Amino acid sequence: MGSSITFRNHTAVENHLEQRLHQPQKLLEDLRKTDVQQFHTAMKCLLEDKKDRLDLKDIIVNLGEIRDRALQSPGMNRSLFLITLERCFQVLNSLECVEILGKLLRGSSGSFLQPDITERLPQDLCKDAFTNLSAVFKDLYDQTSAHSQRALYSWMTGILQTSSNAADDSVSWVSAENLWILGRYMVHLSFEEIMKISPIEIGLFISYDNATKQLDTVYDITPELAHAFLERISSSNFNVRNTSTIHRLGLLVCFYDDLELLDAAVAQVLLHQMIKCSRLRGFQAGVQKLKAELLDIATENQTLNETLGSLSDAVVGLTYSQLESLSPEAVHRAISTLNQVSGWTKSQVIILSAKYLAHEKVLSFYNVSQMGALLGWVSTQDFCSMDRKDLSQVLRSAVSQYVFNLSPAQKQGILSKMIEAGDTASGIVEIQGAFFKEVSLFDLRREPGFNSTVLKEKELGRSQALFLYELLLKTTRRPEELLSAGQLVKGVTCSHIDAMSPDFFLAHFQDFQNNFALLSPYQVNCLAWKYWEVSRLSMPPFLLAALPARYLASVPASQCVPFLISLGKSWLDSLVLDSYKKTSVLRKVQQCLDDSIADEYTVDIVGNLLCHLPAAIIDRGISPRAWATALHGLRDSAGDWLLGVWYDEIKFLCLFRKCDLSSFGFRFFPEILLQAASKMARTLLPKEFLWAVFESVRNSSDKLPSSDPMPGECTAVHGEDTFIRTCELLGSCPGFQPEKAIQVQEHHIVSLGRIALALNESELKQLDLSSIDIVASLSQQTEWTPGQAESILQGFLDDSGYHIQDLKSFHLVGLGATLCAINITEIPLIKISEFRVVVARIGTLLCSTHVLAEFKRKAEVVFGDPTEWTSSVLQELGTIAAGLTKTELRMLDKDLMPYFQPSAIKCLPDEIFKELSADQIASLGPENAAAVTHAQRRRLSPLQLQSLQWALDGAKIHSWQDAPASAGPTRTPYSRSPAGAPLSWGLWLGCPLLVLMAKILW
Repeated sequence: MGSSITFRNHTAVENHLEQRLHQPQKLLEDLRKTDVQQFHTAMKCLLEDKKDRLDLKDIIVNLGEIRDRALQSPGMNRSLFLITLERCFQVLNSLECVEILGKLLRGSSGSFLQPDITERLPQDLCKDAFTNLSAVFKDLYDQTSAHSQRALYSWMTGILQTSSNAADDSVSWVSAENLWILGRYMVHLSFEEIMKISPIEIGLFISYDNATKQLDTVYDITPELAHAFLERISSSNFNVRNTSTIHRLGLLVCFYDDLELLDAAVAQVLLHQMIKCSRLRGFQAGVQKLKAELLDIATENQTLNETLGSLSDAVVGLTYSQLESLSPEAVHRAISTLNQVSGWTKSQVIILSAKYLAHEKVLSFYNVSQMGALLGWVSTQDFCSMDRKDLSQVLRSAVSQYVFNLSPAQKQGILSKMIEAGDTASGIVEIQGAFFKEVSLFDLRREPGFNSTVLKEKELGRSQALFLYELLLKTTRRPEELLSAGQLVKGVTCSHIDAMSPDFFLAHFQDFQNNFALLSPYQVNCLAWKYWEVSRLSMPPFLLAALPARYLASVPASQCVPFLISLGKSWLDSLVLDSYKKTSVLRKVQQCLDDSIADEYTVDIVGNLLCHLPAAIIDRGISPRAWATALHGLRDSAGDWLLGVWYDEIKFLCLFRKCDLSSFGFRFFPEILLQAASKMARTLLPKEFLWAVFESVRNSSDKLPSSDPMPGECTAVHGEDTFIRTCELLGSCPGFQPEKAIQVQEHHIVSLGRIALALNESELKQLDLSSIDIVASLSQQTEWTPGQAESILQGFLDDSGYHIQDLKSFHLVGLGATLCAINITEIPLIKISEFRVVVARIGTLLCSTHVLAEFKRKAEVVFGDPTEWTSSVLQELGTIAAGLTKTELRMLDKDLMPYFQPSAIKCLPDEIFKELSADQIASLGPENAAAVTHAQRRRLSPLQLQSLQWALDGAKIHSWQDAPASAGPTRTPYSRSPAGAPLSWGLWLGCPLLVLMAKILW
């Protein structure tokens, strides 16, 4: 903003500021050119949160607006950060500059803290300024790469060593105060430096009130360093066997090794403190071993019933036989400990819950609220037997966090009790948070007392939101309140958006943008069209991606930066579903980038788009400066792999070959590979990665038998306890292919997970399936064969003594996928009163066409003739809507087509789907169009295929005849992308990351 720039009017000033917001390097140049007085004023502007104006000679700036926009603009705060480092300490006092740096760094989430940044940090800060800046670095520790942590540690220790009074190397510079200043960076001290700390200084540090809080955060400390700190603490006047000292050790307690002649009471105190050890990054095998040893000491000369409440989370390590031996009274006494423990297996929860409930004669709010993590195995029937007022209190209490993890059957059991016949209204209003999503559309339609205020704190399903928005729009005098009423925005339809006046739409568009994650792709498409029609010049550029691909041509080169910034802040995968269209969007991105990323500013600008760039740009188009920003600690070569690199970029490990992983695992095992595997739990991992982890574990173990067992033979190491735990782990692994499960005990059915899929029909019939909760655990698997599903369904009916007409709503929900095995002649026997409140749950099932058609006929009894169905009804029905006949489908209004669920579109038989008109197909919306299967597509005419393409592309066509002639060349939807099309980085085994790894390694 130099004085050579002349501004003749307010618009010129705004245009200049707009350009600078999108040209952060130019801002850096401008600030470098300002004189001392101008720069001083600009820095004060950043420091003070005033909303006044700034007069820089011939420029008048609205400080509040520009400051807010600058701090939110990619690249802009980087320029401000760099200029602050360059000039601020020469103009303002160091405390003020540190305050500015803190604001900018916290706004960047630590991304500016690259290793080379320490070269620009001042070395002569006053004590207070240094302490304050160190505090900022400590706050951003978790967002800082391991390489940057070491660089910042070196800068901090350089200043601390210089200012210390240490006369020679034999005297440590590490004082109590310096340890406090280092904070979490204390884990970077070397073993030798720790061992030189004087007993007086370490004792003084431990006596600090905030020492425990600091030691509670050293998640990445290693056993070697922890033992060194414990040794130094022992050398002070603190006795590490003293209870008060143990309470001050923080995470150091996880490495406690002074067990000789340890008192049982001290062991119990240690176990209580070790509940925090799950926060450690790795080393859990050693922690579990220590807990087991302490558990033995803590229970010595006492029964388990006597000590249960004093064992903290070590109780998770108790065997199933030990848990079975507990008395109900002991579990009741220890419930305040047991309810806080995490890490229980399902089988353990079943045993403990049963024992606790055996002690309680009647379930009430008080005894249920005490259960905490054990709440998961209160039976559905027990919930239904509770008083409604008690249940209502449970849903409003702290224990409600565990209610949301209950099975669908348990939730429906609670809901059916909350909304008892005759008093529906008050029951619904009392339901809070995420649990409100379980309320059926049928029950909502009977509730007259909703308003936007009541709904703000409730989580809504899309069918609920569609109904409630339409309902409240008819009665409210302030429609703008609906847009900011929590998740009600999910219910805004295209017709609602079209009906908004231009002024209303522009004034309240921010409400949509604030809730962007809640919007469907179809809603985003409707918003994009509305903006294009009313104010295309001010349209947020990312919305162009929701319009047909040809509209991207309207982005001139001068608007590339705002386009990239806007698109980079959104998630392209949820914005554009069609791969062909996504290729067009990315082609425009590459054009704007000129197929290269020149520097760190460009990385800031592209944001999330970096994850979608093609392999060619990653291989040849990223400059070294950009690599440093984009990859943090991964810029080292393969010859210098360090512990921190593994922590920084764990997912990249899966790209290595098995031989590389095995050698790395040998060098760093056991913690890093195990940490990588645990961080990516519940994801489908490459077999070579999993095999490397297994090999490392096996090679490091000295407890396995020396000879290999015979095929099919279990070794003595695998006792019942180990077997059950292993079953639970394997049963929860996605992609695990189960072998034959033998000796399945009924008590452990819920623990089998995917392993249960290996049971044949006759074995399933032998199980005791009288409990709907047991059946619900089996029905979570969706890969049952028709024969297996029928065996489970019939087994439940036989063992429970129920007939189809006796089934309650929670039974229907608990049966889950096995309900698809029902004989279609029995579906009419299901009570309408039970069916109508679980329509949405049944609508998630992928049943056969005949079963869905029969459920559709039953839905007509609830919601009327299909010609009367609304958008909310279609959403509620889910896959049940796939049971419509050809005639019924063709009679549906085309404006309802976007409100089919994608799963329903997939379930429509090919011969029925092809009966849709071209108008109906064109109106499907992007999400439903993307759900059309290849088999369905093959049955479509050229006209229907073109309509499908328009739906994928986000075209707005009132009828097929309105389609513009310039709609572009016809192509077969879902054709393969051209060679070299970009791959999503979300699939991190894709080509771009292989190129990336090659770039780093070679």
